[in-house]
Amino acid sequence: MRSFIRHPTDIPVRLACADAQGNEQSLQNVSCGGVCCVSDEPYASGALLNLSIRHVVPPFECTVRVVWCRPRPSGQYELGLEFLSEEDAYAARMVEQVCHIEHYRREVARQEGRALTPEEAAQEWIRKFAKTFAPDDRPRDLACH
Repeated sequence: MRSFIRHPTDIPVRLACADAQGNEQSLQNVSCGGVCCVSDEPYASGALLNLSIRHVVPPFECTVRVVWCRPRPSGQYELGLEFLSEEDAYAARMVEQVCHIEHYRREVARQEGRALTPEEAAQEWIRKFAKTFAPDDRPRDLACH
């Protein structure tokens, strides 16, 4: 079983230093304690960053701490980020569920030609996937898998 929730890559996140506007990044994994994402910029361990997902209403924003930063062969960097509060970690899990439902809605439209409302997509997604969506007893590690 995965120790992270896999974030849909078609729904970007914004990552920035506290005093910068930021760039959209590809979020890879979310766990009970943190996230892993790919960035074009390296960040020092201990740096505080603003993480936001503007796709949801209201937009999700929180501050995260860089735990590690690893170069990738592509020239980008993989970042391990930790949430600073349990409230942020819980909210991020809820936002991830909304992102997965939107991704499901888009995939159904693309693959099956069915146009679902957000509510219809949520009902279908919950029936099909909610039981397997990241239980709360997952480990709090920050390694990408």
